[in-house]
Amino acid sequence: MPEVIFNGPAGRLEGRYQPSKQKSAPIAIILHPHPQFGGTMNNQIVYQMFYMFQKRGFTTLRFNFRSIGRSQGEFDHGAGELSDAASALDWVQSLHPDSKSCWVAGYSFGSWIGMQLLMRRPEIEGFISVAPQPNTYDFSFLAPCPSSGLIINGEADKVAPEKDVLGLVDKLKAQKGILITHKTLPDANHFFSGQMDTLIEECGDYLDRRMAGELVPEPAAKRIR
Repeated sequence: MPEVIFNGPAGRLEGRYQPSKQKSAPIAIILHPHPQFGGTMNNQIVYQMFYMFQKRGFTTLRFNFRSIGRSQGEFDHGAGELSDAASALDWVQSLHPDSKSCWVAGYSFGSWIGMQLLMRRPEIEGFISVAPQPNTYDFSFLAPCPSSGLIINGEADKVAPEKDVLGLVDKLKAQKGILITHKTLPDANHFFSGQMDTLIEECGDYLDRRMAGELVPEPAAKRIR
């Protein structure tokens, strides 16, 4: 797993990158939790999701947002971090011009950044949003959400209460043309303490089913009765 340094909008960004053996393999970018609350690319959930995608043949990148580790710049309350994510995707795509699609996965703060990136990059065909915080961050930009994906949270999450996550899920499920899959892990907290394996299994199962052509909306003609 090569350590990489690439140019970002506020200076160099530090990442870990694993290219696929297939030139046309999809790309996955994984985004870490809040930089000011201990979030880094080495967060265990981010680390495990990186390998989850890598094992399935994706070209995979995780990186430190500006101001974290060897990444330059100052924390920018989300706007700069979104620019970092866009630059990271640009960098991977420049190395893999034959890749036609990509996925974005994010945990907590990273899920908010990932969903914003989703809105700006039409090549992103799927997302995994772990423990999003609609009680803290504004998700109203998802109007409409352009891609199908998984939202997964813990039933005992006090940082992102389940009722707030359900409000976001219900809003997205009302949109046509996409299919939002939602999973709640019983008794799991925001950090999925003691339930890391279950979390990654659920995410991996979702990804496997999507790669098999499942969990996508039916064509409009088929929905008309």
